[in-house]
Amino acid sequence: MQKTLQKKFVITAMAAISVLLLILLGAINGLNFWQTDRQTDRLLETLTRQAAAAPRSEPGMLPFPDMSGKREPGDFFSPPVTEDHAMSARYFCVWFDREGSVARTDIGRISSVSGEEAKEYAEKIYEQGKESGRLNRFEYRRMPARDGQGELLLFLDTSAQRYALLLVLALSAGIGILCWFGMLLLVILLSNKAILPIARNLEKQKQFVTDAGHEIKTPLAIIMANTEAMELCGGETKWSRNIKAQTARLGGLMQNLLVLARLDEGVWELPASDFSMSRLLEEALPTFCESAALKNVMIEAKIGQGIELHSNRENLLRLVSILLDNAVKYVPKGGEIAVTLKRQGRETLLQVENDCEELPVDEPEKLFDRFYRGDSARTQKSGGYGIGLSAAQAIVENCKGEIRAEYRGDSRIVFTVRI
Repeated sequence: MQKTLQKKFVITAMAAISVLLLILLGAINGLNFWQTDRQTDRLLETLTRQAAAAPRSEPGMLPFPDMSGKREPGDFFSPPVTEDHAMSARYFCVWFDREGSVARTDIGRISSVSGEEAKEYAEKIYEQGKESGRLNRFEYRRMPARDGQGELLLFLDTSAQRYALLLVLALSAGIGILCWFGMLLLVILLSNKAILPIARNLEKQKQFVTDAGHEIKTPLAIIMANTEAMELCGGETKWSRNIKAQTARLGGLMQNLLVLARLDEGVWELPASDFSMSRLLEEALPTFCESAALKNVMIEAKIGQGIELHSNRENLLRLVSILLDNAVKYVPKGGEIAVTLKRQGRETLLQVENDCEELPVDEPEKLFDRFYRGDSARTQKSGGYGIGLSAAQAIVENCKGEIRAEYRGDSRIVFTVRI
């Protein structure tokens, strides 16, 4: 049990740490990408305006832009665009005349692009008619010339910025992974101390249930024996029948509690063997058919033949008894109970469904909670669902299967077991 708690603690803690790291790294890289793109857009806008304002006839390099270095509204995370940024930028410009032909190119600020390549890039974008965008490693901006004699296309090389962004992303991801594994080691080392008080408390509870169950067995046996002795002397009465019924009920509850305690400890592994599940169900049904007949209820059984299982027969018999006893207990007079056993692919499917006077108000899965009471007004005679169904769930999980409950209509409940 302690190992199970420790595993759940580690998984929960690491899930929270993973979410925190993802949010932190996502925020850092997201802001980095945003401010870089923002600064690139401002630099591209400034360079394009400066180039468009330059005289068309001016040969050679473009003049350096006149940068004020002032921030614009909303640029709290981006450094101002200065003349140094413009001097270090790599870009080229292409002018078009009114007819759409290339009038001039300027590649004085970039060495990796020839005049023909610059012309080819510009003509491709000019034909598309886009105002701005990205082409390979360049971001471009289109703007009318200041003298109204055509248009300008400026291409800014952003490969260095993209490399820096990817480098930050890779480094932050690497550091995040190292931190995750470091936290995993730390959580594993500290998890034992963190869950120790809870584990001790649960261990004491299980020990109490086990000890109480064994201690109660003796007085229950004595009560049952004395009641039978009284019946031999004075005959059976409604009082003696009630005593035996309640004693048997208490014995069943204690048995379920003991099953839960042993399965929780994870040490109660009964030997598994091959047996016929079909025959087991056929042998268990007659006892409950008699109880159901007292309520004028017939149990409709559809049992597939030749269904074999490799598990502990005693556990499966207890599971069947819990489900059938629950169905007989809560079915109203004249109601219906249906039991189905069949193969479904590689699984064995067992279904027990019955009518109810009134369905529980909570979700079906709540029925498996220990000491759950579907109706707070239930009498002691009716009892609650919890202990028996909790034991059934523990047995199914011990058999590597699953059990679920569902409501059908307004007054029918179905328990489905898959093993």
